[in-house]
Amino acid sequence: MSRQWWAAQTLTVSMLVGCGALAGAAPAWASTRIPAAVLADQSADQPSLITAAAAQEARDRVLKLAKSYLPAEIRVSAWNALRSSRGDEAIREWLAPGGGFEAAMQRMRTTQSRNKAFCERVVRTHTVEFSPAVRAAADRAVKGTDADRVAFVKAGYAEAQQRDRDARAADAQHRQEVAAKDRDFVRTVAERDPGENVRVAAQWALRPGTTDADIAEFFGYGWMTGATLDLEGYRIRVADAEVLRHSTLSRLIQQAVAAEQALQSSADTAKARAEAERAWRTVADHADAARTAWLAEQATAMAQADSWKVIATAAKESTDELWKNITAPAEANQGSWAKEQSEAAGTAEFWKDMFDRAQDSQKRVKG
Repeated sequence: MSRQWWAAQTLTVSMLVGCGALAGAAPAWASTRIPAAVLADQSADQPSLITAAAAQEARDRVLKLAKSYLPAEIRVSAWNALRSSRGDEAIREWLAPGGGFEAAMQRMRTTQSRNKAFCERVVRTHTVEFSPAVRAAADRAVKGTDADRVAFVKAGYAEAQQRDRDARAADAQHRQEVAAKDRDFVRTVAERDPGENVRVAAQWALRPGTTDADIAEFFGYGWMTGATLDLEGYRIRVADAEVLRHSTLSRLIQQAVAAEQALQSSADTAKARAEAERAWRTVADHADAARTAWLAEQATAMAQADSWKVIATAAKESTDELWKNITAPAEANQGSWAKEQSEAAGTAEFWKDMFDRAQDSQKRVKG
């Protein structure tokens, strides 16, 4: 598999999944939930309750991003917003168009960030056992300077990849045999895998003129390269969409609360009531669309988790040396996608709650 294919995929995603949350604990207020008794108090001011619930979920969303596997640019920016002394105002600004999240996304797209992403991804997807030269070169690049990473991306990866390929070809004792059933399996992956980048990687391994070495490299690192890009792309995509949804929700609720307050002093009660009702209906429609989107994301994550479960089972049951390269990564991917599935389900529940609250508010102002 050539560096050119991988570089094309990297540019398609143009982002890096970090290796876990930054060190340090969240500020105490960031994880403080609104007491259930307060939310359940029907005598409380309903517009204030829905505003507070939306603000709490926005803080929780930023906290999740700060503690996520997203690129460091996003995680550091999210922590800064959470630690701001301006509280909810800082959160709203961070989520808003042109705010902290969007600025972090722009920083991710710089050449330096993309080069670093490429090098770190190589470390995660190339094992010492299958690709010792590539792994060693990538490790040096990650720990080195920006110039070192440029050199690795431009030529170092391809050169190390060729050294590994030559070593595998010369090592008759450990040469991995590729059976017809293995090639057929790769063909199935190329046609049916739920991940676009995995399909592309499999198609590359089956391109005209390929040999068993290309199939072995697919099992050795190409499969995980595509899988990593698919997971990274999913995480960035849903984070980007949800940030916009929360910013929009905050704005729509503010408009609805203002319309409801105007109803109390309006000379034209009928007109003011219709405007307030319409404003809360807009909030409800937004929440319903968000819930529908998250149910679709839940289905996407479920399909990936189910697919990787099948692959992990097949790898564990296989006696072929070839399959040993994918066993542990397949199990890890299954767990990652199962976690994304659970997260999507929970987020869909929040938006269902927002929908219910907005509908109740719409009925309240209607009288």
